[in-house]
Amino acid sequence: MPTEAKRATVAELTTILEASTSSIVADYRGLKVSEISAVRRSLREKGIGYHVVKNRLARIAAEQAGIAELSPLLQGPTALALGTDDEARLARVFLDAIRPYKSVVVRGGVIRGRRIDADAVTRLAELPSREVLLAQLAGAIAAPLGTMAGLLSAPLRNLGNGLSQLAEQRAQA
Repeated sequence: MPTEAKRATVAELTTILEASTSSIVADYRGLKVSEISAVRRSLREKGIGYHVVKNRLARIAAEQAGIAELSPLLQGPTALALGTDDEARLARVFLDAIRPYKSVVVRGGVIRGRRIDADAVTRLAELPSREVLLAQLAGAIAAPLGTMAGLLSAPLRNLGNGLSQLAEQRAQA
């Protein structure tokens, strides 16, 4: 029979999971409480939640939140890093926060309802930020337009140059 505290924990975790768009699951084995607090503090400063969870309660909360993909990752000592904005930023900030602690192992994550493995989390962290990607996209769209504008203005510019040279020749003659 579940206790009232466990029900409250599941309800709180369900709310947090529903609010987040992405999560990273890591094994925190080997970390001291002070080190976990340091990781949690550094992530909180960046707007990322870090929660040490009981697997059984996290599975129930994940099912209730509609994130069943999270359940296979919940084995052993589990901590969840949860973010609501840019997934690449979440992966980058999380990996930076745990870098000093070699014992932390990333198991994988769930990004917008799709499970990814630990290698995908690392690759995701290497992506440029959303703003940089949008700027690159805008540049890729604008470059051909600038080239086309230059090509279309070239005949008119050449005609102007030719007429000015003809006027100079007639003025000299």
